[in-house]
Amino acid sequence: MSALTAAPVADSPLARRNPTVKLALLTLVSLVVVLVLDPVTPAVLYLLALAGVAASVRVPARALLVAHVPFLLFAVGVLVVNALARPGTVLWQAGLLRVTEEGLSVGAALAARTLLIGVLAIGFLLSTDGVALMTSLHQNARLGARVTYAILAGYRMLQEMPREWSTIAHAHTVRAALRDGGRPPRGPRHLAGVVFTLLVVSVRKGERMAQALESRGLGLEPRTTWRPVRVTRTDRALVAGVVAVLAAVLAVSAWLGILQGPGALSS
Repeated sequence: MSALTAAPVADSPLARRNPTVKLALLTLVSLVVVLVLDPVTPAVLYLLALAGVAASVRVPARALLVAHVPFLLFAVGVLVVNALARPGTVLWQAGLLRVTEEGLSVGAALAARTLLIGVLAIGFLLSTDGVALMTSLHQNARLGARVTYAILAGYRMLQEMPREWSTIAHAHTVRAALRDGGRPPRGPRHLAGVVFTLLVVSVRKGERMAQALESRGLGLEPRTTWRPVRVTRTDRALVAGVVAVLAAVLAVSAWLGILQGPGALSS
């Protein structure tokens, strides 16, 4: 995921939408699917979201697939734990291991939910510039200037951390004594030294950044915005479309008798 946040945002239909609107939709869908515990409904929503992200974000299919890996691993883990640990009707058993029907159903629902939220998060990261997001939150969501620019400064520091880690690790390797056979050090002591140095560098950089922001009048009012991020008609159409699709899928699922809520956990 760090590669996604560090990469420049390519122009695409979703990248041109207001970041606050996209973040609000991501939060809305995530909160709604938390209450859905049948495997079919979140799976359908995941397929629709995957198609929407693939069509509206201009990234190679391989990049989209690689970004899925952390969410896929977590989804598989959730499925396995629930299938083996949740009581219910036994479908398969071998010694102490047993798979229950209820565990498999709830695990599949949670796994599909994980993939749905994951693909929405991927789409958000691939289509949202950090500066535009903070500007939009300050302008449209009325987030305070101190909080806005503090988050933006932290975001920039996180983007630079992989490069700084590589630089510090190479510097420690050059200064350290070689191991037997001329191999560079790779033990816990070497790693601890790199981590400590990165921590010190980050603290000093954060202090300098805070002083720079304060010297430029951070928090003073009134403030102006250099590049305003406005909510357009297309943004409102995006909200209406996402809400309509979400409501339609839930309504059809309920009409077919598929939709299940939190009561499935106690069944």
